[in-house]
Amino acid sequence: MTEMTSRQKATVKPDNQSMAQWVESRIARFEGRKYDWDALKFQADFDPKYRRAQMRYIGTGGTGIANDTNTVPAEHFTFSTMVLPSKCEGPLHLHEDVEEVFFMLRGSITLMVRDGDNYCETILRERDLISVPAGVYRGLFNHGEEEALMCVMLGAAKPVIPSYPHDHPLSQVKRG
Repeated sequence: MTEMTSRQKATVKPDNQSMAQWVESRIARFEGRKYDWDALKFQADFDPKYRRAQMRYIGTGGTGIANDTNTVPAEHFTFSTMVLPSKCEGPLHLHEDVEEVFFMLRGSITLMVRDGDNYCETILRERDLISVPAGVYRGLFNHGEEEALMCVMLGAAKPVIPSYPHDHPLSQVKRG
């Protein structure tokens, strides 16, 4: 048997918990989740087309939510699901510090990506995935008649709150 590294030792269960308690502390059960329509409410208050909801599983994501004790603590990334209602959009935004992954569970969206003067739109459908690197603008639009449901992962435990293009109206909106 090889000796465990310090990193491996840091990830094993705490001595004050049984294995069952530790395993349960690492689970975010669906029955204990609810959609948070307020996480990005400041955008929907500005324009209802920005209405969407987040259901957090690991950490709080990049929405600016300071704390959610009903999630598995984030160590290296965040994970949530997002509902994007029909004809609504997630505005073009930039995560300067992290990669963002979108995985479509249901519905389809138009994904917009902008890097400098380069711009592209593509359609993501059920079970499609895109990884958008840090420093690249990304946005979403649900062109369908049904709500879209996707998984969203950000590549840091506490991502920096995203910014918007300087010419986008949300760049002037203050969070509540």
